Amino acid sequence: MHDVDGVNAGYARLLLDDYLENPESVPEEWRKLFESGDAAVVRTLPGLARLLDRLPGANGNGGENGHAAAPADTNGHATNGAGTATSEPDAELLGAVAAGMALVKAYRMHGHLAARLDPLGSAPVGDPALDPVRLRPKLTPELLARIPAQILRINVEGETLAEALPRLQETYCGSMAYEIEHISDHEQRVWLRRAVESWRFRTPLEPAVRRRLYERLAEIEGFERYLRRSFLGQKQFSLEGMDVLIPMLDEAIELASDGGAREVVLGMAHRGRLSVLAHTIGLPYESIMREFEGERSLDAVATDAEGGTGDVKYHLGAEGIRSTRNGDVRVTLAANPSHLEAVDPVVEGRTRAEQTDRTTRVGVDDPTVAMPILLHGDAAFAGQGVVAETMNLYALEGYSTGGTLHVITNNQVGFTTDPAQGRSTRHSSDLAKGFDAPIIHVNGDDPEAALSAIRLALAYRGRFGHDVVIDLVGYRRFGHNEQDEPAYTQPIMSAQIAEHATVRELYEEVLIRDGVLTAEEVEAFAATVDRHLHEAHDHLRAALQDAPPQLVDEGLPREPPHLVVTRVEEPLLRELAAELVRAPDGFTINPKLERQLERRIAALDEGGIDWGQAESLAFASLVTQGVPVRLTGQDSERGTFSHRHLVFHDVQTGEVYTPMHGLSGATASFEVHNSPLSEFACVGFEYGYSTAAPETLVLWEAQFGDFANGAQTIVDQFISSGLSKWQQTSRLTL
Repeated sequence: MHDVDGVNAGYARLLLDDYLENPESVPEEWRKLFESGDAAVVRTLPGLARLLDRLPGANGNGGENGHAAAPADTNGHATNGAGTATSEPDAELLGAVAAGMALVKAYRMHGHLAARLDPLGSAPVGDPALDPVRLRPKLTPELLARIPAQILRINVEGETLAEALPRLQETYCGSMAYEIEHISDHEQRVWLRRAVESWRFRTPLEPAVRRRLYERLAEIEGFERYLRRSFLGQKQFSLEGMDVLIPMLDEAIELASDGGAREVVLGMAHRGRLSVLAHTIGLPYESIMREFEGERSLDAVATDAEGGTGDVKYHLGAEGIRSTRNGDVRVTLAANPSHLEAVDPVVEGRTRAEQTDRTTRVGVDDPTVAMPILLHGDAAFAGQGVVAETMNLYALEGYSTGGTLHVITNNQVGFTTDPAQGRSTRHSSDLAKGFDAPIIHVNGDDPEAALSAIRLALAYRGRFGHDVVIDLVGYRRFGHNEQDEPAYTQPIMSAQIAEHATVRELYEEVLIRDGVLTAEEVEAFAATVDRHLHEAHDHLRAALQDAPPQLVDEGLPREPPHLVVTRVEEPLLRELAAELVRAPDGFTINPKLERQLERRIAALDEGGIDWGQAESLAFASLVTQGVPVRLTGQDSERGTFSHRHLVFHDVQTGEVYTPMHGLSGATASFEVHNSPLSEFACVGFEYGYSTAAPETLVLWEAQFGDFANGAQTIVDQFISSGLSKWQQTSRLTL
């Protein structure tokens, strides 16, 4: 047992503070002492007696009538005010405090296991640590009522643990749940606890907002049902069972604009894509119905002159302008092939390009300018490695986009594969824990909770610039597509879904009960939605009958519009060469490298210009002519063969300097970044960057030639075929 005296009383107090914040943060031997409830031990621990004095009914001090705590002597023991020690601290109550801390910790760490997340009503697995009865006799109802909630550092409503416990259960085990205790950053962890437990982002919605939310759900359901009735047997990959995703995107776009964003970039696979095109991007219903009528969209398909093949309607990209309370925001949905998660890094690269000011020498990026949103399937998030490769980019200097909003549209099945066959983790979102991302689980049948999840996620992103994951738990009302029979492989789930009301129907009942809507208003709005869809379809049919569309032969020019002169005058080359080997005053270059750089100056007269020097001169001549350059790859700053040296490292201080940033005549940005050991995500990132920055020379360098094999999906599905499928061009140089 520790013998703690006045000399190290402060240390004991700090340990106690740490213990109350997080019991696992203190050494095990101290944790056992704090949790022992042994009065003899308590007497040796300055601060614990003072803690007990603050508890109701402890030693007659600090009681429920609000009396002040008794003073303490120099060793921290409670006294009667005359310097005489009072009775021993209440060891039973101390044990209750420790047990209360264990219970709070259990809810924070394991509450998600007992949460009501499945709209279909499956029972959560639970966890024994969440049962207060398990902690008796240390945590009886009487003791629960004596422990102030404040002393446990919880933020839910209630003065005592007895009063706070139901709210704590509702917070962590309701239709929302949270996984935040794995986060290594103390400030982020505490911020999230306070935000979650105070319900700061779960304030009740105003009646007008609830009406708009209902109307949005009715529009989505009406759209999906109309397509299915009107185009029997055609694939649409319906959103039904995940309808609340669209209001979540509405909220995300509004909040992004509040933070200064003027662009939101979306990436997703096929499920729900048509609804996103219609309701998030804002494409007219006619343009989507045209695809079902067998007419290729002129806006999405390459021309015959380019050998255009087009692509299926649920792979197409699009962009639109959304009006928000802060002005217009451009919303871009990136085209994506059937390789579900391949679009993830493409979205990140495109977003980074939108955030980067390429008129500055270093390419200053502002993460508030644009925000990426990635929509994942549950099976794909856990199963496809490019997800991890992409998440690994979030904090890297050359790749960060200020935090990505990840939404897992969790159907609880992958095509026909049950979760137990598709992943080794309990939740599909567990991968995100390795990247310190908070995870918010939400039941897709609780639309108001789903919106609060977005508010919390974007507040966290705005504060910490970090990725955040929302696990939206829903279901798939029909099969993998409308031609599929899900009951072949998931008969029980299919039967449950057939009997389950839609989220619109469930929310309608709530709003009618609360007096926000009437049955007559509901019926009138449903008729309005259906009428708009019929009118759009009738208008399309008439247009197709009157003037069948024709593809226009507008191929890309085979010759450049003017002769491109690549010659650089000798005086400029000599000036650039001198600047490229120069370091700031006081900067100490490696002596061996210094001799190589001196050789580059001599080579201008003597011959023997090497590859690295020629390349540097080429890059420098471009940025002085206003052409931005971005070069990335594994070890690209120095060069795999120690030939490039675009970045100098001070041998005394480790400070770095990029000579290209010091060019006196530079009028465009130059970026060079060592990439992580990834090909798939990194090539996808640069492809996305290049599509949004066509004026930029974007280069990705394979460390060795065959390393490019790891990026073959991007090469095949985007670089080689993007023009043919989506009229999407790229100047990415590999």
